[in-house]
Amino acid sequence: MKNDDPAKGEQATVGAMLREWRVARRLSQLDLALHADVSARHLSYVENGRARPSREMIARLADALAVPLRERNALLTAGGFAPEYARTSLDAPRLAQMRYAVDAILAQQEPYPAFLLDRHWNILMENKAATRVNRFMLGGRDSRHSNMLRQFFDPEDLRGAVENWEEIASSMLRHLHNEVAAARPDPQAAALLQEMLAYPGVPTHWRQRDIGTAPAPVLTACFRQGEVRISFFSTITTFGTPRDLTLEELHIESCFPMDARTEAFCKSLRKD
Repeated sequence: MKNDDPAKGEQATVGAMLREWRVARRLSQLDLALHADVSARHLSYVENGRARPSREMIARLADALAVPLRERNALLTAGGFAPEYARTSLDAPRLAQMRYAVDAILAQQEPYPAFLLDRHWNILMENKAATRVNRFMLGGRDSRHSNMLRQFFDPEDLRGAVENWEEIASSMLRHLHNEVAAARPDPQAAALLQEMLAYPGVPTHWRQRDIGTAPAPVLTACFRQGEVRISFFSTITTFGTPRDLTLEELHIESCFPMDARTEAFCKSLRKD
């Protein structure tokens, strides 16, 4: 079957990729041209392949489109330039200060849970409070997964302790659907979405992306184990103006008690 969209081919042109991002951001060519301070005519030539953008032009358009660093590298490569942004191991010496900052934030959150997550919800680090709370909710055992999505969707894992599971799980899937629907889809995110949808008890309508419902400003996760019932709300911390792929794709999720009962319970676990 003929593929009429050059952006879907194995080697998408930089112009086609920029057009994808512009459409995903719901901008007209004129809007983007104004934001990037370029002529609409030149932008049109870039998108249809009649003009080859310079490295500076790619960077300017990427800035105007708020393109993630990973995808900026893809744009540069498609344009015939070397990638600009490196991926550095969190354990590397150059990120020692950031690792120190993460350790400090996680420790400061005690006695309440906090996690360092990557863009695929893998838990890279967690504080002692997170370990204590999870073990209690799992009857004394550790989670079978190091991925937060799997923990919440697997009936044999943390899911069984979440009272408002449908509310929490649907919110997680909304974020995952948005990742998959991005201008340049992430195959790993797409595979993760299908894996979550395959778990038992997942409503059929969750297979469709919900674009008409705004997420709640504050999402509360309620847990129960026996007679113990606790609840948390979360905040997300990201790294400002990152120049490294690793830092841009990490975030810290910090949990805070919704009530005095949860606060007292978390403090009691630390004393045990």
